[in-house]
Amino acid sequence: MKTKGITLVLIGAASFGFTPIFVKTGFSYGYTLGQLNITQMLVAFAMLWGISIVKGLKLKGMTKGDVLKVVATGTSVGLTGIFYYGAMLYIPASLAIILLFQFVWMGMIYEWIFSKAVPTKVNLLSLVVTLTGVVFASEIIGGDVAELPTIGLVLGLLSGASYAGFIFFSGQVATKSHPILRSALMVAGSLVLMLLVFVREITSVPLGDGRLWLIAFGVAMVGAVLPPWFFAAGAPLIPGRLANVLSSVELPVAIISAMVFLSESVSPLQWFGILLIILAIFMNELGESFIRRKKGYREKIVHE
Repeated sequence: MKTKGITLVLIGAASFGFTPIFVKTGFSYGYTLGQLNITQMLVAFAMLWGISIVKGLKLKGMTKGDVLKVVATGTSVGLTGIFYYGAMLYIPASLAIILLFQFVWMGMIYEWIFSKAVPTKVNLLSLVVTLTGVVFASEIIGGDVAELPTIGLVLGLLSGASYAGFIFFSGQVATKSHPILRSALMVAGSLVLMLLVFVREITSVPLGDGRLWLIAFGVAMVGAVLPPWFFAAGAPLIPGRLANVLSSVELPVAIISAMVFLSESVSPLQWFGILLIILAIFMNELGESFIRRKKGYREKIVHE
């Protein structure tokens, strides 16, 4: 079961790394943030609920509270899309990805608030390594970041906060329900959020534009269907900290896809920073597990 969980989370994380390709392409064709988000969620909603109906999945066994919690968790997926895609309007996709990955330390705050888990020395050390990686990966040293629009940097950081929330809560709510049904409910929450946020752009969506719907299909698959689906199926099978570690695969996948398909350049210093961020994820998650095992072993010896 653990191997299955690891595989599913890896696929979900890696798929999200391809979103910049479709989003940047959509912006290059002149589509707005609202149009991309609305059509993406409509496609994802239709796909996941269509699969649920075909499979005969029902809400039986889920309480109203469970349903509301899953739908609410889905809004974090929608917020991530709004902030992450919005950041790419102003800054390079590679930098938006790096800012998104601040979920590494932001996840500590969620655990602190909701699980009462006070950050340990390992957590704080990984935070230092993460921020050091950001300095190199964002090329702050070269002064390039200062020339970028502040709104793009803020949106990128907000995407990290909402993504951290998605990772944390996706493994907490209605974990025994069918993963496809959970994903469908999450996307329903995201769709409602999109329609409320972009209510003024609903009438501007060109329903007959095949190119827009093709891009929306691509964004929906890698940004709204596969990630929550595979996370919903895999996260409950493995420890939450391991899920965070595995999700780090999204960073190199996204950076490489931006290089290959969007022709964005990444310097050696940036790669060094990216490696530091990934190292911080391993330090934070696996380091804590090692300390807990060591502490348990010592307590066992004392008890005996």
